[in-house]
Amino acid sequence: MLASDHELEEAGNRLGERLLRTGRTVATAESCTGGWVAKVLTDRAGSSAYVLGGLVTYSNEAKQGLLGVTRKSLDEHGAVSEPVVREMVAGALVATGADIAVAISGVAGPGGGSKEKPVGTVWFAWGSAPADTVAVVRHFEGNRGQVRRQAVLFALQGVSEFLNEL
Repeated sequence: MLASDHELEEAGNRLGERLLRTGRTVATAESCTGGWVAKVLTDRAGSSAYVLGGLVTYSNEAKQGLLGVTRKSLDEHGAVSEPVVREMVAGALVATGADIAVAISGVAGPGGGSKEKPVGTVWFAWGSAPADTVAVVRHFEGNRGQVRRQAVLFALQGVSEFLNEL
């Protein structure tokens, strides 16, 4: 399934409207999506009212240095894992002071996949505190662009659903 520009725009607008209505702010910590979630959120005029910042932490070193992801988590689980995205959320909350953070780390392809984590495997997390963080894995089909688009859409929708539960 290819997430269209229109679908991404609508999902970003819905999330932005929800953040404005609730007076909450968001930050992103992105790896395989390369800042695309932040880009969609900031395409909307006035988004500085709810987007505090975004960190693109593509390398493990950036995940450690900018977000405080532990070497232990990276060594034991790999960058594409639940512990790492949870730590990315915690680090983004600390780094930006946002109310909510979303983190994404995955294997977009075409290479880099393994039997345990094939191309299309993407871990997500969103939360307002380490104890209040949801993590989920998804397996997307398609080429690199399609995997990334689907990941962006899923992240936007996931944060919107998370806001419904607050």
